Amino acid sequence: MTAKHYLRGHPIEFVNNEWVYRDTKESTADTWKKRPCGHCGLPNTTEGHDGCLGALPGVMNACCGHGGKHEGAYVQFLDETCIRHDDALEIMGVLKKIC
Repeated sequence: MTAKHYLRGHPIEFVNNEWVYRDTKESTADTWKKRPCGHCGLPNTTEGHDGCLGALPGVMNACCGHGGKHEGAYVQFLDETCIRHDDALEIMGVLKKIC
C-alpha cells in the first residue's frame, strides 16, 4: 500500500522510499521550493515564505493548511508557542491586515 498525503496543497505519495508528487512523480525533496501553493497558486516570496502569507510579524513559522485543510494550519510565534487549526487561521487573518 502506498502512503498518501499533501505538501503545500499538492497530493504526494511515498514511493520507493521517497515522497513524490502524485501528478509528476518528481521528488518533493528536490522541487518543493519551486512549486507554487497547491491551493492559491502563489509562488513562495523571495524570502521563502508561502506566497499567501508572506512575512507575519512576530511569527517564526506558519502554514495556512493549503486548501481548506484547517487541521494543518498553525502559527508558531517567536516564543515558540503554537496555535493550530481554525484559531491559527483567524490569527493569520489579523496579522496579514496589520502588515
